[in-house]
Amino acid sequence: MNKLDSAQLGVELGERATLVQFSSAFCQPCRATRRTLAEVVAMVDGVAHVEIDAEAHLTLVRALDISRTPTVLVLDASGRIVRRAVGQPRTVDVVAALGQAI
Repeated sequence: MNKLDSAQLGVELGERATLVQFSSAFCQPCRATRRTLAEVVAMVDGVAHVEIDAEAHLTLVRALDISRTPTVLVLDASGRIVRRAVGQPRTVDVVAALGQAI
């Protein structure tokens, strides 16, 4: 699977890009990742952030081969996955990855 749509995510895609974060309930790095992605969304117009509970969406997790949380997917405007990162990302890396999507 190399593309996601709003039906799979449960929210509308961002106008220019979407940051999809797979998290789990007791994941400390997931909280920090949520803050980092929120900062980026506030800085870059047309970018949306959606957080998905990995345990509640096992079919999607398996289809995307998500093995750890946090995992962040960067989608372009059409929902195509352009970057994938495992672990807590740095703000500069997220902004750079968005450069590939926008």
